[in-house]
Amino acid sequence: MNLSSYLPLTETTWYILVALLEPGHGYYIMQKVEALSDGNVRIAAGTMYGAIENLRKQKLICSVKSEDKRRKVYQTTALGREVLSLEAKRLRYLVQVAEDHNL
Repeated sequence: MNLSSYLPLTETTWYILVALLEPGHGYYIMQKVEALSDGNVRIAAGTMYGAIENLRKQKLICSVKSEDKRRKVYQTTALGREVLSLEAKRLRYLVQVAEDHNL
């Protein structure tokens, strides 16, 4: 499988995958993304649920069992972690290029 086909990740996708390194439901994701981004990224409910569905189809996240029957809980999959790792490597490279050119 060519994992680079998942890259680059959108900022929203990046934050959702990072947030779901720990299992969480929709409202948790929205709060966690806002906290991780220092308030710079806020995800509306409709956007978030569309993103969750896309990430599930791509097998980057999956549903996990929950004690709370009213909420669906999701978590980043092993594939999602691999994609996050590749994206982090890609971003580090971009930062290095910028630093090498005194930006």
